[in-house]
Amino acid sequence: MSAQVEFFFDCSSPWTYLGFEALVAAAREDGFGIVWRPFLVGGVFNTVNPSVYEMRAKPVVPKARYFTKDLHDWIRRSGLAIKWTPSIFPVNSARAMRLCLVADDAGVCEAVARRIFQLYWGEDRDIAQADVLAEAAAAGGLGADALEQADSPELKARLRANTDELIARGGFGSPTFYVGGDDMYFGQDRVVLVREAVRGMASTK
Repeated sequence: MSAQVEFFFDCSSPWTYLGFEALVAAAREDGFGIVWRPFLVGGVFNTVNPSVYEMRAKPVVPKARYFTKDLHDWIRRSGLAIKWTPSIFPVNSARAMRLCLVADDAGVCEAVARRIFQLYWGEDRDIAQADVLAEAAAAGGLGADALEQADSPELKARLRANTDELIARGGFGSPTFYVGGDDMYFGQDRVVLVREAVRGMASTK
């Protein structure tokens, strides 16, 4: 069995979009698997990282200016079409992330998550809306009942469980990666370290 990287992600973050594509490319090149762990980043912020909201309410101007530059540098490097900032920001991503759980059960999480990222960050569409998410579901070949499944009590409980698990494991935002169970990495620029950690695990076997 190949090494695997757990990927805790919420599509409402542009940094997560960057990390998603970087991780997928790395997994393809290095031959490791990805365990998709959709969660709700707002739930994490509310519980353990309220500084995010404080920063938005009272930004440090030089830091905010650099944040925007840094994001655009990474966007340019990635070649992805990412609009900063979307018309609706922050967005309610709960239903979108539950749809990713449905997609994961069907083995098509990568395709559906990518389309959600594209719809929100590339096309400035509201991923809280059913018609928009129906496009994402179709990208993975999911049936018309995918959104109904996403709205079930079971899927709502699973998304909460993933969110609570990330908090319990020391996570505080998106994207978060785990290698070997407890080796945590945060941020899209850490994919290079994730790759090194996976390679290190492989070399010790």
